[in-house]
Amino acid sequence: MAERTERATVGRLELAYETFGDIDNPPLLLIAGLATQMLGWDEQFCMQLADNGFRVIRFDNRDIGLSTHLHDADVPNIRALLLGGTRSSAPYTLVDMADDTAGLIDALGLESAHVVGMSMGGMIAQQLAISHPHRVRSLTSIMSTPSRKVGAGASAGAAGVVSSPADPPGGGRRTRPAGLPGDRLTRIRARRAPRRRRRPPLLRPRQQPGRRGAAVCGDRGLTGPFAGACAR
Repeated sequence: MAERTERATVGRLELAYETFGDIDNPPLLLIAGLATQMLGWDEQFCMQLADNGFRVIRFDNRDIGLSTHLHDADVPNIRALLLGGTRSSAPYTLVDMADDTAGLIDALGLESAHVVGMSMGGMIAQQLAISHPHRVRSLTSIMSTPSRKVGAGASAGAAGVVSSPADPPGGGRRTRPAGLPGDRLTRIRARRAPRRRRRPPLLRPRQQPGRRGAAVCGDRGLTGPFAGACAR
């Protein structure tokens, strides 16, 4: 179970944090994502990590949970930021949040830590490794990205290669489709096109013999008017 919530002074901020495990174990710092408190790292998960020989530290980033809220800071224009516009409206950046994390490591009297971040926390962790590499023993970035451009879409050639058919059952050798990447992409898009859903047999009761229709309804757990229709 977590020790009581503590607070560390980092510059003009106070960052709330909790620890799990033996203080002499290697430190493992968990960084939460956008609008997520440290509670986003489940306590049972933290305890499992502690049981495997780590001193686990979870904390609230600035402006969330029990850490300092910057009420006097301007509210950023989220739409403009998402569309790639100017960042001038943002009161702070990932660099500032990575500096917060480095400050927390300092406040805890640690030289470095294993760092794990999820979502935006993964971006903070990556920035921490860039700005303060000596603070990061290892980096684990979960469901995150190094750039908004990564994962935004692949070229026709890349999409054709990545989306090639999987190996056939039985261990047979896979053969790539013939043709240019553009042709492959056309076939891929055709395979991904929405298909018309067929009406299941149970919606056409007149075509089902009585016992067979009842069996279909029973197998699918149907009750009420549908079950009665199938049994006719």
